[in-house]
Order: sequence, then C-alpha cells, then structure tokens
Amino acid sequence: MITCYPVTGVGEVKEGDDLARVLASAADLHDGDVLVVTSKIVSKAEGRVVRGDKAAALTTESERVVARRGPTTIVRTHHGLVMAAAGIDASNTEPGTLVLLPRDPDSSARALREAIAADGGPNVGVLVSDTSGRAWRNGQTDIAIGAAGVAVLDDHAGRRDGYGNLLAVTAPAVADEATAAADLVTGKLSRLPAAVLRGLDRLVLPRGSHGPGAASLVRPEAQDMFGLGSREAVQHALARDDSHGFGQPAPAAELLEVFGRVVPEGRAALEGGDDAVALSLPSSIELGERRLGALEERARAVAFSLGWESPHATAAVDDGPVLRFVPIAP
Repeated sequence: MITCYPVTGVGEVKEGDDLARVLASAADLHDGDVLVVTSKIVSKAEGRVVRGDKAAALTTESERVVARRGPTTIVRTHHGLVMAAAGIDASNTEPGTLVLLPRDPDSSARALREAIAADGGPNVGVLVSDTSGRAWRNGQTDIAIGAAGVAVLDDHAGRRDGYGNLLAVTAPAVADEATAAADLVTGKLSRLPAAVLRGLDRLVLPRGSHGPGAASLVRPEAQDMFGLGSREAVQHALARDDSHGFGQPAPAAELLEVFGRVVPEGRAALEGGDDAVALSLPSSIELGERRLGALEERARAVAFSLGWESPHATAAVDDGPVLRFVPIAP
C-alpha cells in the first residue's frame, strides 16, 4: 500500500535556511520513504528569489524559445526543461519578487538526501517538484525536476505482459508519478511545500547511491519530435538559420516521400546510396523564373525541416535544375 501525507509546520523559508533540518524536523521520515519537495522552497533557501522585470528574467533563464502565443512563452530552460515562462513564479512569494528554478535541481536533491541521512538519519529518496503543462492536454501537473536516491524511470523493456506479449517501449516515469501524487495532498494554495510517500521502497536506492537524477528524464533534442511550436517550426524551416527542435535527420526514404507530396513538379531519387538525394525540377522555360525560384525555396525549406540541406549551388542541366541534398551534420 502506498500512502501520501503533507509535511506541515514548515513555515516561511528564506535564503540560507537549513532546509534539510527544517524538513527532517517537520516530517516523520523512515527508511524507504520518498520526500517530495517543491522547487519553490528549494529556490528560496538557495537564494533564487529576485526582484525585477519578468521578461528580463525569462531571457536569462531560457536557452531558446519553443513557442510563443500572445502573453504565453514556452521555452527550453538551461536544464533542458520545456516549460511556460522558464518556470519563473510570482505566486506564494513577496509581491514584486520572482522565484527562479534551482540552478541544479538534481544537486539540490542530493544535498537534501545526504543531509537527512547524516548521523544515522533515514535513507530516503528525494524529489524536487515543479508544475508543468503538457502538450495535447489542458491543465498542469507536477513533475520531478530534481531527484536523488530514487529510480526515476521503471523501464519495462524485455518484460512480458499477462498475455505473454514482449514489451519494448513501456517505461513509466515513476518520479513524475510520485510528484503528481504528492501535489494531490499539498495543493497550490495551502502553502504546504513538501509531502512524504510511503510504500515506494522498491524505488529508493541504497545509501550512497543517488541514481541518474531527474535530468535523465529530459528527452535529448535530437529525439524530440515536438521541439518547436507549429508556427515556429514553419518559421525556422523557411529561415533555415537554426536546426534546434527538428531532431535528427529523417531517413532518405521519408525525404523522397515528402518531396512527392510537397514538390510534385519535381522528380526525387536516391543518389549514391541512402545519404544523398537528388531533386530534378522542370526548366525555367516550362515554369518561368519566378515560379521555379519559389519551387526551389519550398524544396530547401521542407528538406531543412527533415534535417537535410543542399550545401552546394543548384546544378544547371538541359532538362532543368537539379538540387542535391545531404543530411545536416550534427
């Protein structure tokens, strides 16, 4: 059985407070417990509270913009997290101040775990949580942005289900599930900054072993199918000035298929194996110079969106120009 209860009596946390001592005094912790701590009190204890303009803080805390719609800006932070406003929060803090995310949430979690376990203290797993929206879903839920002493992912690859089917990609993000459960008892308005989950001993690692941390849950950009918003993806493809968010190059067969749909006037074919594609276009006599130029730009943009480029000038032949494409080097 898994139980979850909030940690009460913590009070206001400020810069320099011994957060481990505060939490250990307020919570009844035992070996095998998972302590979930909101990033806000971690940030307050670490002095990550600032005054000033939120837009300026957003620039500082962001690695790049993923999508922007009106007042909402979704960014990829320096941690690799994709969040609205880089996780900057103006709630539950003194008016006029902003709470930034911890600089290194995994390191913060490790420090808490070690301090709680010192001098014979309990061996607990520690998760640092923050609130995040989800693509395709309304509302928000808490996720783990920092972890220590907890198995963050339960990889089922190689196991079989009750019908004997081999599992290949099932991997519950148990750290995120635990932080979401903790949010059910702490809430957003109760000023309860931590919770304890009991009954998850199987996820808690031995003393001295912190595990890979929550950073291991961040999907690498090369594998991210949604690294840019829909509008931003079009802009980046047309500008061809930044490959962030497009992932690793698509197979040549996919480029051929897309050329067939998006540039049906041309004839695309493999050239010298699977690492080069040639696209033959009609002559300017058939299309006119202006339309042919637009067709070339469309071909280059769609190729870029798939991680391919045409690094050399268009080859001129009697039947019409030929563009040669190769994968963009990482």
